[in-house]
Amino acid sequence: MFGAAAAAGRQGYAAQRAAAPLAARMRPRSLDEFRGQAEVLRTGSPVRRLVEGSGGAAGPLSAVIWGPPGTGKTTLAHLVATVAERRFVELSAVTAGVRDVRAVMEAAVRDRDLYGRQTVLFLDEIHRFTKAQQDALLPGVENRTVILVAATTENPSFSIIAPLLSRSVLVTLTPLSDKDIREVIGSALTDERGLAAQYSLADDALEHLVRLAGGDARRALTSLEAAAGVAQDAQPVGRHTTAPVLVTLAHVEQAVARAAVRYDRTGDQHYDVASALVKSMRGSDVDAALHYLARMLEAGEDPRFVARRVVIAASEDIGMADPTALQTAVAAMHAVAQIGMPEARIILAQAVVHNALAPKSNAAYAGLDAAVADVRAGRGGAVPAHLRGTGYAGAERLGHGAGYVYAHDEPDAVARQQYLPDDLAGVRYYHPTDRGFEGRLRSRLGWLQDRLGRPASGRADRPDAG
Repeated sequence: MFGAAAAAGRQGYAAQRAAAPLAARMRPRSLDEFRGQAEVLRTGSPVRRLVEGSGGAAGPLSAVIWGPPGTGKTTLAHLVATVAERRFVELSAVTAGVRDVRAVMEAAVRDRDLYGRQTVLFLDEIHRFTKAQQDALLPGVENRTVILVAATTENPSFSIIAPLLSRSVLVTLTPLSDKDIREVIGSALTDERGLAAQYSLADDALEHLVRLAGGDARRALTSLEAAAGVAQDAQPVGRHTTAPVLVTLAHVEQAVARAAVRYDRTGDQHYDVASALVKSMRGSDVDAALHYLARMLEAGEDPRFVARRVVIAASEDIGMADPTALQTAVAAMHAVAQIGMPEARIILAQAVVHNALAPKSNAAYAGLDAAVADVRAGRGGAVPAHLRGTGYAGAERLGHGAGYVYAHDEPDAVARQQYLPDDLAGVRYYHPTDRGFEGRLRSRLGWLQDRLGRPASGRADRPDAG
């Protein structure tokens, strides 16, 4: 009897699953069910007022919602539409055009005039609209014919026209935290709209789903639904029990066709793998560097953390041997912050490959360390008088600037005069290698030292050394 009831329940679940994806069924119906975005939804915030229908005396404002996938853009639009039985119209900028927008505006005017009902136009991927197509939205937004809720995964400052932005509230969503993703999965397991307590989830399977999600609730629920289907298919024929079907790590791996990465990004392996990435780039092993990059990203590591390590390595291990490595790394760091996963992995790969293949030098880093060591040891007397500032009253009387030679008045713009304090005259901190671009700098440095009257090349760190 119980087996038949369980079978009937699962048949009902199967029919429900066929009707709508789990992510759609579990879409929050109120702000109480919404996960993450605490700052955006704080009491009194523009979004909360818009959802609660308290847009102010002038009426509700339109909104541009910017954030990565699966963070709640569409859900917020649906919640806005539920206030006072507003009419909800959804368009995608991928398939819609100006004709579709105008049709929505005309219908919105009729609904407002005949029924006193507002229309919410949710426009997904608005960044795909051209400037002319976005211009078509302006009259309806300006006259508040519609409440526009536009969603984009790209920076609105570059992808949305200024007049439309100025008439809308800009809402920035962030990826969900691991805690939020766990709560989303937990609700889906027990809620009647979801898996209705017919499945349970092993701890390691849960953690793998959280890692795979990368802050994307939709991806987490899609993976969970696929894993539940694999677990159900793996049950013995004729199984008669009311116990929930256990979804294991193996089921999740099979469902997403991706092996679990044994990597705890909050424990020792977090630092071990990050260290291995840096040391592989330093050692010029591009394949090992890409392996550790993949390992970190597949474990759900924050790509911004990885980008920062790459930037540091570009200066620490490459420096002036290839100055463009730092340019690539910094550009990658900014691009990763704007784009997010999964595309950010491509950008990081380019920067990691550049670092790994570049000629190596830590001469600038070592030079700074040597200078810092002298400063901490108390070396370095007064700034030579001719180098001191002259931009204040009394400086000339004190002799500041007297005898200073302006470099641009000299041949080759090199002025032969003392720059270091007296007790450090002749010290050499920077010792360039002969690798890459730094080899050219080494030749120039020798020429400059000769023009400045400094000691010939050699590792005399200070005048009394050796």
